Amino acid sequence: MGYEPLVNQNPLRVLNMGRNNKQMGLVMARAGLGKTALLVQIALNSILRGERVIHISVGESIEKTKMWYDDILQFILQDAVVDNPHELIDMVQRHRMIMTFKESAFSRARLEERLNDLILQDIFKPNCLVIDGFDFEDVSRESLEDVKDLLDSMNLQAWFSAVSHRGDDRVSPAGVPAPCHEVDDLFDTVILLKPEKDFIQLDIIRNSGDSNEDGAVLTLDPSTMMVRKQG
Repeated sequence: MGYEPLVNQNPLRVLNMGRNNKQMGLVMARAGLGKTALLVQIALNSILRGERVIHISVGESIEKTKMWYDDILQFILQDAVVDNPHELIDMVQRHRMIMTFKESAFSRARLEERLNDLILQDIFKPNCLVIDGFDFEDVSRESLEDVKDLLDSMNLQAWFSAVSHRGDDRVSPAGVPAPCHEVDDLFDTVILLKPEKDFIQLDIIRNSGDSNEDGAVLTLDPSTMMVRKQG
């Protein structure tokens, strides 16, 4: 069953996802503003396009991550007409794998080992990784370049989340705050979540190296954490 209508209606289509597998995306915000919700919606958009996603949760449980998918899927089903919702839910479960790491255990070597275990045994071959909770505070540029090299070699797209802090005013020339201000050039797409009075704005700093082609303004609804298109 095709889900093209859901893909075409998704506001996240402006992010040019799927145009190039070998790209890295970054979602940044202060704690509690919706980074995980946005990453889950990015993952679901990839799945609806027929891709397979591994959601890597650093420092969180499988159960908590799964709850995000269950909640977001229910909002999608409320907003859209889907003939057989259970088929959609089953399809998402088949095309998504949740993988957890302890914060101290995440590294290129460990990630490569676990991915190869899945791929070489023909258990699960992903097109996209979502890496939620990656520690940008202590990572060196060389270590991140090493992870990027692994993703390129495996032809994988990846999306990372990072926490910014109100008291840290360091920022890159492109406007990307610490702790990613010295590595933001490694990312093809960068999105900052900024709280406004009634919504959370998605400030698209970079979009696959391009500008926001249709000028769309995207927001997160704080009550549902769903992405909406303004105007």
